[in-house]
Amino acid sequence: MDRRTFLRAAVIGTSTSVAFGFSVAPQALAFPAQTGTSPYGGLQAADANGLMLPTGFTSRVLARSTQTVPGTSYTWHSAPDGGACFADGTGWIYVSNSEMSSGSGGAGALRFNSSGSVTGAYRILSGTTRNCSGGATPWGTWLSGEETDLGYIWETDPKGATAAVRRPALGRFSHEAAAVDPDRRVIYLTEDEPSGGFYRFVPTTWGNLSAGTLQVLRESGSTLSWVTVPDPDGSPTRTRKQVSGMKVFNGGEGCYYRNGTCFFTTKGDNRVWAYNAVNNTIAIAYDDNLTPNPPLTGVDNITAATVGDLYVAEDGGNMEICIITPNDIVAPFLRVTGQSGSELCGVAFNPAGNRLYFSSQRGTSGSSSGGITYEVTGPFRTSL
Repeated sequence: MDRRTFLRAAVIGTSTSVAFGFSVAPQALAFPAQTGTSPYGGLQAADANGLMLPTGFTSRVLARSTQTVPGTSYTWHSAPDGGACFADGTGWIYVSNSEMSSGSGGAGALRFNSSGSVTGAYRILSGTTRNCSGGATPWGTWLSGEETDLGYIWETDPKGATAAVRRPALGRFSHEAAAVDPDRRVIYLTEDEPSGGFYRFVPTTWGNLSAGTLQVLRESGSTLSWVTVPDPDGSPTRTRKQVSGMKVFNGGEGCYYRNGTCFFTTKGDNRVWAYNAVNNTIAIAYDDNLTPNPPLTGVDNITAATVGDLYVAEDGGNMEICIITPNDIVAPFLRVTGQSGSELCGVAFNPAGNRLYFSSQRGTSGSSSGGITYEVTGPFRTSL
């Protein structure tokens, strides 16, 4: 039996109600997402910014690393990475991490008015290391994770009015993304290690991350359970080595929660996972070995549109952001040309869902100082 057939059989054997779509309601069992045609059609020739987009979509360069953001006095940070959008009156704010080492990381923000013009740019976190991805909270903060051994989660204010706070209760490990589950009042966390875990943090008081319980997903036979990590500070024994039988995930990356399901990516095996929090089951939503001519490789940051489409950025591959539809079709949504030495990250929609933000971490130069942050505007679909 080849690997593809074996894995499909394994998925069917899980008896999960997740059909790799976006509803918690039981659906007809589907295989992991298959290569197909995007609902937006094929990609057009590269535009003036080097982006290949579907018909009707346009791009705009918002900021370049080491350069002043136009119309502001703020110098955009190097190595832009994970990001998210937050409502700000009639406008919105886009936050972006900086994956720089040795205390040179952190996060910055762009402020937009109701018409989409940039009205401000500023720092919201400084002095941290390799801030890779993170997650937005329902109470309006950005959780920024340090992708370094014994890294922290930092809770930041997108408006920049309140100083960032370190949150050691969420564990010290090589943090990637965070996704808040308001239904169970927990926060899911991914770990960027080949033998990494999939965690959840249960706050003592919802909305307050100063105290709580860190747990990791354990697998015993076909049963999943959440087990408390005895020593969240990870020293001397790292968190991923403290719980026997912990389910191992090969290089956890992006993480996104919606309607009872937490979707997260693992770069070591190019997979998108669907953890059904309602039924406590897990399934493979995408695997590049389970579809011919896979368009999506180097899976990284992930977000979703209101309609249910997932958008997954590539670290490598063809420098694409790919779409995974609720009916299990995977296809390129956009491609960045002339930047093979970079990676795409920071995918996020504005509150209205008609503008998509992302960064090319190293741009055309292949250097951290060459990062470029983009906006894509167009007829994003609102119904299936």
